[in-house]
Amino acid sequence: MTVLQTFFSTVCCRHLIQQLMRCILLVLDGLGDKGHACFGGKTPLQAAATPNLDRLASLGMNGLYHSYLQGTAMPSEIAHFLMFGYGLDEFPGRGLLEAMGEGIRIRDDEVYVLARIFSVKRKQEMLILHHESPALDGKTCRTLQKAIKGYQHGAVAIEFIPTRGILGILRLSGGVSAHITDSNPMSEGRPLMEVLPVSGCEDRDKAHATARALNEYLRWCYRTLSKHPLNRERARKGMLPGNAVGTQRPGMKRNLPSMHEKWGLRCLSISSGPVYHGLCSLLGMENHRVAEKADPEKDLRHRLKLAREATDFDFVHVHTKAPDEASHTKDPEHKKAVIETLDRALDYALDEIASDEDLLLVITADHSTASTGSMIHSGETVPLTILGRYARRDEVSAFNEVSCAGGSLGLVRGKELMYLILNFLDRGKLWGTMDSPVNQPYFPGRYRSLRIR
Repeated sequence: MTVLQTFFSTVCCRHLIQQLMRCILLVLDGLGDKGHACFGGKTPLQAAATPNLDRLASLGMNGLYHSYLQGTAMPSEIAHFLMFGYGLDEFPGRGLLEAMGEGIRIRDDEVYVLARIFSVKRKQEMLILHHESPALDGKTCRTLQKAIKGYQHGAVAIEFIPTRGILGILRLSGGVSAHITDSNPMSEGRPLMEVLPVSGCEDRDKAHATARALNEYLRWCYRTLSKHPLNRERARKGMLPGNAVGTQRPGMKRNLPSMHEKWGLRCLSISSGPVYHGLCSLLGMENHRVAEKADPEKDLRHRLKLAREATDFDFVHVHTKAPDEASHTKDPEHKKAVIETLDRALDYALDEIASDEDLLLVITADHSTASTGSMIHSGETVPLTILGRYARRDEVSAFNEVSCAGGSLGLVRGKELMYLILNFLDRGKLWGTMDSPVNQPYFPGRYRSLRIR
């Protein structure tokens, strides 16, 4: 065989491998944690019995991951956005993502803001958050939400769109900006905050007008809801009123390259929750929307099976919220138990995924969620394991925040994870070569064949 024939044979074999190899990215939401005295300074993951995760770690290469910078507490939607290889300055806002996930019609010139009805007490001129999640039945929620459905201030129109229970999304239109602050204090005993323009924003006039309109709407909501017959009746019965609205995380549509354009992969997400559905829709990923099962083990096993069978896709994102939800109970023992439950489902990953040389399995978390303390999420790194045909096997034998630090991957940040995935799928481009006008990180790119005229 000539040198030229050998070259073309190698290229053809490489393309065949590319078509066969697929990646399953398992994101165990909020898995990382702080050390706790009840575990002798260990995290719930360190304290948990996780034979399947430990075995998977021993078969692959390990490290730590942070979607941004160590010590920064990231919400799931931004952590995923960065994990998928996009920049923090490109993030469109959670309000936009949830609106998309809820199936709300999206327009380029509108702003979408998360909103919720909650219970406040007036103290002089301030509204003090008394209860962020008052027990309002469905009929009461719908009645109160209808009372504050529409509002106009100058050119700015505001519409309250109910989603689930006390939750909703505000649609703002009429020369508006997403560069505004939150009003929801997110901590009982604190006052609702005045909405202000974000410092240094380019559309400052629009931001001022948007903030003024939203502040007037919030004042109007308090007056309207406080005198509503349903709330007066609840007060007579000694029940908490739903008498105010809090807002946070505004968002506005941005034009972004799809995951396929950015990474050359056909992508699928298997997840629950409108924020993930909205994010993946925004990034051009297919969505397999699954309902959360009561049993986390059965739920995760089902999602992994769906991912294993999704042979039309090169990259499958599998997400479970169970560790994060366990963390928010602020009970480390409960989180430990949930982790052990999830680990039992990972015998499927050992038997059916890790054993398949045409699959690359990546296991990590989007962020840490401390199961004690006052922080909603925390900023520690999370463990990362990569198993596949080309992954180096290191000496790590346990999957947790400390053991994985000794692995061969070291510290991985942000979009580096996607570059590693391309590398271990054998699809990474040799930097400096250009087979298309766009300097994409994958090979082959969208090249144009030279034709003989």
